[in-house]
Amino acid sequence: MNRDWLRSELATGRSLASIAREQRCDATTVGYWAEKYGLRSSRAQYTARGALSREALADLVIRDLTVREIALHVDRSPTTVRHWLRFHGLATTRAARRRKSGAAPVSTERVVEMCCSRHGTGRHVLYEGGRYRCARCNSEAVSRRRRKVKRLVIEEAGGKCRLCGYGRCPAALQFHHLDPSDKRFGLSLKGVARALDTVREEAQKCVLLCATCHAEVEADFVCLPDQRTGRG
Repeated sequence: MNRDWLRSELATGRSLASIAREQRCDATTVGYWAEKYGLRSSRAQYTARGALSREALADLVIRDLTVREIALHVDRSPTTVRHWLRFHGLATTRAARRRKSGAAPVSTERVVEMCCSRHGTGRHVLYEGGRYRCARCNSEAVSRRRRKVKRLVIEEAGGKCRLCGYGRCPAALQFHHLDPSDKRFGLSLKGVARALDTVREEAQKCVLLCATCHAEVEADFVCLPDQRTGRG
């Protein structure tokens, strides 16, 4: 969501809920981007808002929304929402409280739509232990670990191509198995998702080459000085 556009809309006094209706998305998504950009509705800042009706709150509670999600829908603070929930004798549902804590909802569906503090509303996947995790957060965490492990084994292998000395970009460096019969798995990004000790053990069977030199070795265009046997 564009920052300048969202700022201009909030400056006119529009609520998060009204912007969400126009954009055909959840108010929690608009709230996420407003919080990310450090924006607030001018109406929320300067205008007395009045009471929250029991009917409006009850409708949102029935939808299994958390206090924070209700606050985004009515464009109030969570503290204000809690006050009026207590005033009207209402409480969020068990499903909402479980979702807030990250625990699996009663339905235990494998994939559900939930609100992530970082990515807004999106797919959450049920993992062992009965907790949901944002699919995008999980994917990014896996990618970060793969890059970290690859950088580590590259450094331990000398940090540069054995033939030409290239070492500027880790993504252009590859591991060439000296003995194909001794190869358990390839050290591509998927390979380095394994345990670090396992990756290190496999890397010791290899020589570090840049992508160009690796292709030339595989094509028998050049030979490694210490290559013991065929292609890796």
